[in-house]
Amino acid sequence: MKPPISVPTSTVSRNALVLIAVVAGGAALYWLRGILTPLAMAIFLMIMIDGVKRGIENRTPVPGRWAGVAALLVVIMGFFASIAIITNGALNFFSEASGVSTGIGPRIDQILFDVSRLFGVETAPTATQLIAQLDIRAYLTMAASQASGVLSGSFFVLVYLGFLLAAQTGFRRKIVGLFPGRASRSEAMGVFDRVRGGVEGYLWVQTVTGAMICAAAWLLMRAVGLQNAEFWTFVIFVVGFIPVLGGAVAGLAPPLFALVQFESYWPAAILLVGLQTILFISGNMIQPRMQGDNQNIDPVVVLLSLALWGQLWGVVGMFLSTPLAVMAMAVLAEFKGSRWMAILLSGDGEPYADDDETAAPGPRRGRVNPPQSKAV
Repeated sequence: MKPPISVPTSTVSRNALVLIAVVAGGAALYWLRGILTPLAMAIFLMIMIDGVKRGIENRTPVPGRWAGVAALLVVIMGFFASIAIITNGALNFFSEASGVSTGIGPRIDQILFDVSRLFGVETAPTATQLIAQLDIRAYLTMAASQASGVLSGSFFVLVYLGFLLAAQTGFRRKIVGLFPGRASRSEAMGVFDRVRGGVEGYLWVQTVTGAMICAAAWLLMRAVGLQNAEFWTFVIFVVGFIPVLGGAVAGLAPPLFALVQFESYWPAAILLVGLQTILFISGNMIQPRMQGDNQNIDPVVVLLSLALWGQLWGVVGMFLSTPLAVMAMAVLAEFKGSRWMAILLSGDGEPYADDDETAAPGPRRGRVNPPQSKAV
């Protein structure tokens, strides 16, 4: 019988400390979510503003000192335009859905009757009976609380964003103070550039593919005659930034409401098949070609990140789950002790496009070669 493998006490202690640190860090992220979620969204918006700024500098004759102002105005206007679209669309939607007792109610009754006959149930419940079983007051209270939380969260996001933009001017001086040596400073800036590039690449791909999906979905919903097509188009664009769940909402929500609007089932079936086809083509043909190596994340990691950050931070965590996974992989790949975790997070086992030390340094298909890993 072979003797048991002896594990050094130092290794056991280190692993135990890492486990305790992970659990404590997760608990802190959950308990401080009211403070950290607006800050995380503000950082996300700041990265977006920086990307728009450099895009304006590279593609327009706008001077560098005004490019930042233009980028800030574009993002802020987009932020308030999004709120306006959601508010107006929701008001129109609920105003049209207020006639449950006149036009929509009988349609729901017919749908319930047809579904009951499909499953062999003779007596189907009515819409009035189902609504009577719901605690409407509790749902309205919850909706009001959620709306209040969104408004207060948006206010704090803008406050954090203002302070972050004001503090951005001293960032480079802080880097010089933290890393006096030229080599270490260059390496730190390289890590920052890779993290920023990964997040900006994710934003670019999701924005472009989301615009394509929304254009095709809007044409389809207009052709079918779905009410509030513009509102549903914007909802599809926003939820597209949430992996997995976003596609489910985008492909199922409009057909479900088409069931209530139309007397026939054909418009809902056309919307269901059409939207699923659009999402399938985008997710399996367009997005992979645009992503390249910029989002070299394992799909299982994307799903686990969605579940983890959704549990910790709710909808904001779901929205930020993929960018946070990209950032984590970029940072973990820089250290010898944590590089194995970056390899597990990556899709092909290589956190960067080229892992050959003999390769020439520089950008390569959206990413750059990593410097020599540091021992920690």
